[in-house]
Amino acid sequence: MLITSIPQYIQGLTNAKVDLTTTDATVLYTAPSGADFNASIISSILVSEDSGNADTITVTITSGSDVFSLFKVKAVGANATVELLTHNLVLQGTEILKVQAATGNRLHVVASIQEFAQSRNTTAL
Repeated sequence: MLITSIPQYIQGLTNAKVDLTTTDATVLYTAPSGADFNASIISSILVSEDSGNADTITVTITSGSDVFSLFKVKAVGANATVELLTHNLVLQGTEILKVQAATGNRLHVVASIQEFAQSRNTTAL
């Protein structure tokens, strides 16, 4: 996915992962910010239940002081893996992707991420 009005390139490919050991909202990923970065694209969020007990997960995006719900108490079956996204999710710089389990020590979460940076060379070839 490219934003055609801004020359850009993929700065990096990474994954973010967390073992949800508590029921606290936990930061999975924070989109980088600064002069070079303008967006991150989350292409996958996998949730795996590893205790043999069904559970639920809540996923939010924090932007400044605003919190937006993506998944509210999404079911994950016992010993199952669920892909949460059906399409890419775009995060702007400093936006935070948080995950929260209903029960600690049951869920692992892995997100696949592309980080985009603005091109410093805008001279036409």
